Amino acid sequence: MKHWFRRPGVQAALAWLMAAYLRFALSTIRWRQEDRACAERVWDAPQPGRGGVIVCFWHSRIALSPACWPLDRAQAPRALISLSPDGQFIAGAVQRLGFPAIRGSSRKDSDPTNDKGGASAFRDVLKWIKGGGGVAITPDGPRGPAESMKEGAPMLGRLSGAPVLFVGLAAQPCLRLNSWDGAMIPLPFTRGAIVWAGGEPVARGADSAVLATDWAQTLSAVTRRAEALAR
Repeated sequence: MKHWFRRPGVQAALAWLMAAYLRFALSTIRWRQEDRACAERVWDAPQPGRGGVIVCFWHSRIALSPACWPLDRAQAPRALISLSPDGQFIAGAVQRLGFPAIRGSSRKDSDPTNDKGGASAFRDVLKWIKGGGGVAITPDGPRGPAESMKEGAPMLGRLSGAPVLFVGLAAQPCLRLNSWDGAMIPLPFTRGAIVWAGGEPVARGADSAVLATDWAQTLSAVTRRAEALAR
């Protein structure tokens, strides 16, 4: 079954179906938003001479994430997606929703031959942000542990100098997949919540490990708040 699912034609068809379903489901959800002002300050900031923005949310909320982006912006946001077969399916779906993908992820071990395209993707994302673009990152992806912040996102924040937004996303009721992250699939005509935090640039001299701890706490806090609002 897994081999069949990973055929390019099958993945493309399923990605189209998933995108169509999410576009419909997300448009029918009754959304509540909290603390959006910090996001508006970033979206509305003058563009000339300014870098882009980094938006972080947990991997389990990917299916909800299109609801938090102002897609009327001049530049479509980019989504950082792994090179795995599952990542190929996710990239196909999010691109159909208006999020061109940058492919690559960090490797899980020290084997230099186990290249997952992380270094190349990091450079591409950094260039995109410095050019004024926005990028969506799931800092616990591609394989977890769930809601555990890796140091790649804080490092990207330090080197880019871009403002960082943390987004908690939730929908109730919803489907939860039996995946490593407990991925959330929204249902039509239900309740949803988007909670924002952050919006400030990262100091270049900040410690990535300390940032990872602080960011994980912030991201988990807004996620729990979104779940409470959606209920």
